[in-house]
Amino acid sequence: MRTARIARKTQETDIAVEVNLDGTGAYQVSTGIGFLDHMIEQFSRHSLIDITCQISGDLHVDQHHTTEDSAIAIGEAIVAALGNKAGIGRYGTAYSPMDEALCRVALDISGRPWLVWKAEFTQPRLGEMDTELFQHWFHSIAQAVGITLHIELLYGQNNHHIIEGIFKGFARAMRQAVELDPRKGEAIPSTKGLLGKGSLGD
Repeated sequence: MRTARIARKTQETDIAVEVNLDGTGAYQVSTGIGFLDHMIEQFSRHSLIDITCQISGDLHVDQHHTTEDSAIAIGEAIVAALGNKAGIGRYGTAYSPMDEALCRVALDISGRPWLVWKAEFTQPRLGEMDTELFQHWFHSIAQAVGITLHIELLYGQNNHHIIEGIFKGFARAMRQAVELDPRKGEAIPSTKGLLGKGSLGD
């Protein structure tokens, strides 16, 4: 089983995260930010990665640390569960329609973290969550896992539909990337023979 647990405590947040890459999309999420809970749940359900994420953060300051650290901890757990990344698909792409909105997500678990973000929102908050933090969540998880991640809103008007479409597209792309390909066996999906964060694998 490709599973991992991360416990991370700072002066800003106290986090416990567990993931199972070969799960069924079961989740138990409590960040203190309702809309963020909803998005991480969507990620879990549509990636089929089981996620338990419990956070106590300094929400009396703002939502920044909790949002950032949730992505870092989930990302660190995914990296630990992936191990040496032998046999994974590595790449994933998804088009995600949500009513009038259409999003495109493409990613490579390359060891080279990078985020290209082409999406904007027309309102400052969804629920109680600041919309500017969505880009930061994806930047943080891309850095933590070592993902080259491209996210683009092709069109759409409703802010809720836009961000939910993005999270679902990310989930579907991650499902492709982390799944084991039986044709690859134990081969590392890189001509370098090494694929890890900071390895600059091809």
